[in-house]
Amino acid sequence: MLKSFLQSFQILQEADIEDFILQTTPRTLEKSDFLIREGETSKEVVFLLSGIFRSYYLAENGDEITYCFSFPGTMMTAYSSFITGLPSVENIQAITPTQFLSISKDKIKAMEQNNPSWIRFLKIAAEQNYIYLEKRFFQMQKNNASQRYHMLTKDQPEYLQQIPLQYLASYLGITQRHLSRIRKEVYF
Repeated sequence: MLKSFLQSFQILQEADIEDFILQTTPRTLEKSDFLIREGETSKEVVFLLSGIFRSYYLAENGDEITYCFSFPGTMMTAYSSFITGLPSVENIQAITPTQFLSISKDKIKAMEQNNPSWIRFLKIAAEQNYIYLEKRFFQMQKNNASQRYHMLTKDQPEYLQQIPLQYLASYLGITQRHLSRIRKEVYF
């Protein structure tokens, strides 16, 4: 799965990809375990093989605001912390048991210094991350909750039932009660 993901960028040679895979470490987290907590510094990138992560932050009133779900086949990190070396303002938590491959920031930096293809790969990955966040921002501004829910059911239908309602409602920017009404409209 990771090999196909890296090949899809059409930048890296087979040897580069094999070297990257050899430098990863297989890891698992149980449901509710954290990949990173607010205040910690992100020093790794992970490629999710199975399970679901949610990224959230704490609002001033203490509410957990879910802004992202990560599904199998995606690469992720606490991006701002990873880039800046500053403590994370987000939490990344497994909402199901997860299996993933991890690679340290030091190993990525070494590959980047030894091979210009990795610089191009990282640039494109950063651009894709930006595009995803921009799309998410516009969805929150332009679409109503029902439209956002329908987009999620279209994009990730096989995982939707695994996401607890409180996280899904937070992601959509609505209450659980409103989410229940939307779901009734969809299934009836």
